[in-house]
Amino acid sequence: MKTRRQAIQSAATIGIGVWVSPKVFSSERELRMVARIFFDSYGTRALVQALRYAGDAGFVASLPQLLRARVHSDYDNIIWNTWFSANSEESVVATPQGNHVVVTVHGGGIFGKPARIERALRADLSRHNVHGLTGQYAAKITPSEPRDLLRGRLPDGTELPVYDFGEFRQGVAELPRRYGVVLDFDTARKSPPGYVSFEVLRDDPVTICRAGGVDATAAYLGRARRRNDTSRMKVSHRHNDINPDEPQTRMLNLGGNRGGIGSEGYEGPSWGYGEDWGIAASGPVDMGRYIAVTPRDISTSAQHLDFELER
Repeated sequence: MKTRRQAIQSAATIGIGVWVSPKVFSSERELRMVARIFFDSYGTRALVQALRYAGDAGFVASLPQLLRARVHSDYDNIIWNTWFSANSEESVVATPQGNHVVVTVHGGGIFGKPARIERALRADLSRHNVHGLTGQYAAKITPSEPRDLLRGRLPDGTELPVYDFGEFRQGVAELPRRYGVVLDFDTARKSPPGYVSFEVLRDDPVTICRAGGVDATAAYLGRARRRNDTSRMKVSHRHNDINPDEPQTRMLNLGGNRGGIGSEGYEGPSWGYGEDWGIAASGPVDMGRYIAVTPRDISTSAQHLDFELER
């Protein structure tokens, strides 16, 4: 039986042909999109490594991209058999009109830069500090960041489209890699937490925002349900436990465990191979396991060489 480290190392590249067409473009060099896992007990370090590997031509996988990879992968692929941090986040903010909303951003949001996460983690614990963590360990955001986010602007000046949930639910053609979805907070609070039936999750607004749309939600739930013929999946949020007047952000992550054991409840250790917690949101205070995807010239790499001996 492989150890956790051996399993990760042996699957350093996964999902070739899942993220995009294997041969991205033709030239004298053969470039392919290559995915690699980056794990660290300090989550920010894992994100730094993933972003460095992705470079300007690649990306760190968001939650919809992780789910899509699972839909198109065998159940014995490591993408199903451990948990992952997503390059996605969920912010609770107030609109200029005073309405509370949940803004889900995929592809890198307010905390898409490691330096912004570090600012939250290293801030003093004064409740008057606009940086730092809330009492429930969400990351605080400054008064200007929610206003900019609702206008589709991130702290580093990056712009992204932001869709109203009604429009998003109807379907957006050719969604970009980075975008946001705005959902009414009272609607989000009604989303049932815990182990929830697949039938309910299929129409759940929070799950639809997290998964990347109605069709993406249905595709993933169908594959997850068939894995071990389960009837429920665990989802979690803190919308019923927080003060929505305090702007805050949580990072999204995807549960997973070896063989799908415990998918409907805890069975064994939870270091990535025990409980499958489905889809969750947490503060930036834990381990990180990201997937970075980038084009690589396979002609200069030993990764795709045939080492089999003729017999």
